[in-house]
Amino acid sequence: MDIIQYLLDHHDHSFYLIGGLSLVVELTVLGLSGPLLFFGIAAFFTGVLSSLGIISGWETEIFTLGISTGILAALLWQPLKRFQNSGGGPDTSSDMIGLEVPASTDINQRGGKIRYSGIDWSARLDRDAASEGIKAKEMCTIIGVEGTIMLVKPLP
Repeated sequence: MDIIQYLLDHHDHSFYLIGGLSLVVELTVLGLSGPLLFFGIAAFFTGVLSSLGIISGWETEIFTLGISTGILAALLWQPLKRFQNSGGGPDTSSDMIGLEVPASTDINQRGGKIRYSGIDWSARLDRDAASEGIKAKEMCTIIGVEGTIMLVKPLP
């Protein structure tokens, strides 16, 4: 028996294969961005329903796959987006984080400059800082990095 005939005769295994391939592509190529994740989970769900004999026939199975994908996307999209954007802990991407440095210019939410190691670096006030700004020559703490811009907050 060849593989194509086997998958045509065993619909549930076809959906397991489709679901597995979808999840592998989602995790390796797309980086858990969403669309194939929902499709892959729905394919596994459809395979289980087909294995249990609850649904049968390609038309019903494809319909169930489509409806399941839509329902999963509607239910899980926002929670997964919140999870992806949650940050995941303190920023340790630079050895400058945690240093106390002087402000070269006034720093506010829009921008400013700090001085470190003889170089003026672009900086801006962190959005969670309780201050309106930092005056030139005042000391501040680097708490994060966004690209080439240092996020700072005033010393307590």
